[in-house]
Amino acid sequence: MSDPRFDANPRLKEASAHVSKAGLKYLVTELTCWAAGGPQTYSGRSMTESHRHLMIGDDDWEWFMDDLRRSMDACKVRAPEQQALLAILERSKSAIVVAKGEG
Repeated sequence: MSDPRFDANPRLKEASAHVSKAGLKYLVTELTCWAAGGPQTYSGRSMTESHRHLMIGDDDWEWFMDDLRRSMDACKVRAPEQQALLAILERSKSAIVVAKGEG
């Protein structure tokens, strides 16, 4: 949420001002654990419902993935686990990213 690259998208910038960092971290952690096989369940809204209004584009997605990779590197997450998590998240891209001309 603190990456200045996301400020280029005014909807993301506005949303980040109204979202609790702790709440977002909780939901992302819950979702990640659920998507990786649990046993947690995800209690948040669908990816489409949570993100479509933000008009997230391919650049925003790539910046997010870059931040995630950097975070995993900083936490010394091994490459196989990084690749597995990135693959899991990549499956949600179509529900989050708005295609050009859409919206």
